[in-house]
Amino acid sequence: MQRRTLAVLSAAQITGGVGVAVGLALSSLVVFELSGSEAISGLAGTATVLGAAILALPAAKVSGRGGRRAGLGLTYVAALTGCLISVLAITIASWPLLLAGLVLVGGGSAGNLAARYSATDLSPKGRAATHLSLVVWAATIGSVAGPNLAAPADRIGADLGLVPTAGPFAFAAISFAVALLIIVVGLRPDPLVLARQLSGTAATAGAGSRTIRDAWDTLRATPAARRALLAIAVSHTAMVSVMSMTPVHLHHEGADLKIIGLVLSLHIAGMFVLSPVVGWVADKLGKVPVLVLGMALLLAAAALAGTAGEHHVGQVTAGLILLGVGWSCGLVAGSAMLSESVAIERRPAVQGLSDLLMNVCGATGTIVAGAIVGALSYGTLGLVVGIMVTITGLRLAFRGRSAHLPQTP
Repeated sequence: MQRRTLAVLSAAQITGGVGVAVGLALSSLVVFELSGSEAISGLAGTATVLGAAILALPAAKVSGRGGRRAGLGLTYVAALTGCLISVLAITIASWPLLLAGLVLVGGGSAGNLAARYSATDLSPKGRAATHLSLVVWAATIGSVAGPNLAAPADRIGADLGLVPTAGPFAFAAISFAVALLIIVVGLRPDPLVLARQLSGTAATAGAGSRTIRDAWDTLRATPAARRALLAIAVSHTAMVSVMSMTPVHLHHEGADLKIIGLVLSLHIAGMFVLSPVVGWVADKLGKVPVLVLGMALLLAAAALAGTAGEHHVGQVTAGLILLGVGWSCGLVAGSAMLSESVAIERRPAVQGLSDLLMNVCGATGTIVAGAIVGALSYGTLGLVVGIMVTITGLRLAFRGRSAHLPQTP
């Protein structure tokens, strides 16, 4: 049943990832064309991140009551609806309606994030990180293929009579519909429901009704879960902060769009390609060592990218690759540690809160990074990120070590 679950989740990750990537590939450009404002166009990315954060807790609540199939289904229904609203918004040339649609499109990202946790419900002891990483790796296919499908989707949309730039959103709607079908039909038996049955824990009638309170209560009582959540949030904040400002930095240094695109592609490869290796190492050597390694890689990434002089694109590229690998260590090992340290009946609540905080931290990091680079420099951003991940890495290393030392009566 676990092998079947992993296959179904991976297939949904691929199709859902295509939908997310296609929908986001042109979102800022379309918002700019409709509004005529560069400032408003920047809200496109914010809208999708906000949507992923908003939908994280409802999806967790639904999962707590009815299982993973219901929770994932909710996110893909929201994303599908958002794409249809976006097509309508482009047709009537309404950028406020398009931004509203993009908030719901963020449900696709929420679903893809929640899918990694679904992979751990039936994992044998000591295999959670490995199984989780396989589902994370599947997102590589959708993330890489999606942007390349935007232009063909636009042409197909034009042939079908849609207004220009509406085609990619129509194609994304189809992708989310397929992902929804895969989850509804294929994810049987539901991994969370089955895991509860095997552990002798049944969902109560009020399960999920106090998602945030249950999650905070669990975190207060579980130090390992708090460390995992800290690692996930810091890793994502560091990655998004540096990554979001790198295109601006490279553009100021004279790099063309082709070079910028190549750097970002290699960064995405660093995020996903090695995730199965990261998962295997985390299960073999322990989650905390991999989390500390991730912080060290993020520190090296910030140092490399932040100290790169003019025309040192190669050094920035190396930094962005390490940034992706460091993020992978934080996400894979942190998510597995979070799942293993929490009882099965509390997992959806804690996992939902984790994704909420992860997305909020990512959005905040983007805003703060823009302010730092605008007021000071890209190098200063690297210094700030370096200090943040160093403090976190030391805290993880020493707290993780003390947790395994014998306690004095």
